[in-house]
Amino acid sequence: QVQLVESGGGLVPPGGSLRLSCAASTIIFKALAWGWYRQAPGEQRELVAGIDGNNNTHYAHSVKGRFTVSRDNDKHIVYLQMSSLKPEDTADYYCNTGAIRIGNLPGSYWGQGTTVTVSS
Repeated sequence: QVQLVESGGGLVPPGGSLRLSCAASTIIFKALAWGWYRQAPGEQRELVAGIDGNNNTHYAHSVKGRFTVSRDNDKHIVYLQMSSLKPEDTADYYCNTGAIRIGNLPGSYWGQGTTVTVSS
């Protein structure tokens, strides 16, 4: 069983920055691919960014150049650094894993989510 705990969400003005964290309880952290998903009200959940065990990354077109996904294999934490935030980035953000490849995400394990609100 893998437990994921997200943190770092909050209210930020347009153009601001936030860093989300996903702390994971798994001994196979290094081998897994990790994804950050988001879901806005009335919308489907979408993959925002992913990172695999070789630090290959993938970004949704809407966030490319503004968001950066990274991982700390020693601390078992995955990060999502978000910059130049826009109101349309407002959503609940979820950490996900359970696959080796980004292309096979989402896996079976989800965190509880953290809310990001971009508003002046």
